[in-house]
Amino acid sequence: MFHLGWFLGNGFGIQAWSQTNGDGPWTGTNITDWTKPDLYQDLARGLDRAGFDYILIEDTAMVEDSYQGSADTSLRRGFMAPKNDPMPLVPLMTAASKNIGIIPTFSTIQYPPYMAARLGVTLDHLTEGRVGMNVVTSVTDRVAQNYGYEEHLAHDERYEMAMEWVDVVQQLQGSWLPGAVVADADGGVYADHTKVKPIDHVGKFFRSRGPLNTIPGPQGKVPICSAGSSEAGRTLAAMYDDTMIALAKTPESAKALREDMRARVAANGRNPDDFKIFFIVSPTIEDTDEHALEAAAKYKAYMASDKGVEYNLWNMSYTSGGRIDFGAIDPDTKVEDIDLSKQNGEYTSIEKLFENQEGRTLREVVADSFQINDLGFVGSPDTVAAKMGEFMDGVGGDGFLMYLPTTRHNIAKVADGLGPALRRRGLIREEYTGGSLRDNLLQF
Repeated sequence: MFHLGWFLGNGFGIQAWSQTNGDGPWTGTNITDWTKPDLYQDLARGLDRAGFDYILIEDTAMVEDSYQGSADTSLRRGFMAPKNDPMPLVPLMTAASKNIGIIPTFSTIQYPPYMAARLGVTLDHLTEGRVGMNVVTSVTDRVAQNYGYEEHLAHDERYEMAMEWVDVVQQLQGSWLPGAVVADADGGVYADHTKVKPIDHVGKFFRSRGPLNTIPGPQGKVPICSAGSSEAGRTLAAMYDDTMIALAKTPESAKALREDMRARVAANGRNPDDFKIFFIVSPTIEDTDEHALEAAAKYKAYMASDKGVEYNLWNMSYTSGGRIDFGAIDPDTKVEDIDLSKQNGEYTSIEKLFENQEGRTLREVVADSFQINDLGFVGSPDTVAAKMGEFMDGVGGDGFLMYLPTTRHNIAKVADGLGPALRRRGLIREEYTGGSLRDNLLQF
């Protein structure tokens, strides 16, 4: 069996809303109702029904303007903005569902460790143990500038900071020792002060005295997620992650990454079976294989259109950390002639886009090379289920993170089409056996 997650890639932001953006005809009232909880609650209920482990909520706190030196494309097409703070959404989603975990994004430059530790524990209480923390270092200078920095830290320094950040958060979440809460109403003793300890952390990036001023949540230390596949990102994940998000184009590359990470986790004195990698994928699911192939071809044609190319160039500019304006580069430039040395964002994502593309122009690459692809999962629910099973057999585990436009139509395709098809093959859980996000991840 394998695990399943859903990537809410637009965060608590404007979801699929425009046919001219390639979103299709099933966007409903997203253009006006994205600020309300209903769609996200429907998502949680549907994926709960399908046995998913969690929903990962992306977050970016900025208006991107590195593409062509303007925020025009971002705001005209609704790319990454507008967007609301995801934290208040989390308990609303869990209140509308029964089992699925919710993992909002915590940026290490937006949330001081004490605030993050306290917020994580508070959400753990409010969700009855169904929350996680997606730790990101943030990508662009624009985010950093919104939080008091002149420019963002260098890539590897950001991850050094993130490792200290998680360490401090977990120290704080462990600052109430077992037995600290006495809760003796007759004796009038709530807590034993000898079991509530300051952490007195003084590090390179953070200082925090502690202890946390709230009691431990149902999960104790809240489960950690991250998505970096660079050397620094893998180091962070191996030390702290309960679940890691990764990109792979083939079962062979996915297996190699999984084996590397399991070895790193073991080298940190942790059980690699407790560490779950979710490979991100955008499948095409329709009622028949023929219709799915038509839909995939239509999407491919869209991505080669002016609108699709604009999105890809915009996304690459953002992914570079805002340091490379791909909209300012002649699209007929050969990719090997493009200077990538200035990038300071998602190194691995940019590298994978340009991998084995020598001799091709930027225009050709962005027309048919996507950061996240379908991994060949195109077809009816039964066909896609079979292909997912074959892929995971080659990898050895652990799961997939689905990335689709968030519409009720797509929710139904996955919850009521793909989910049952996977269950018929015994590939995903029949039922939840625990009560927390950590229980979900460790069920098998």
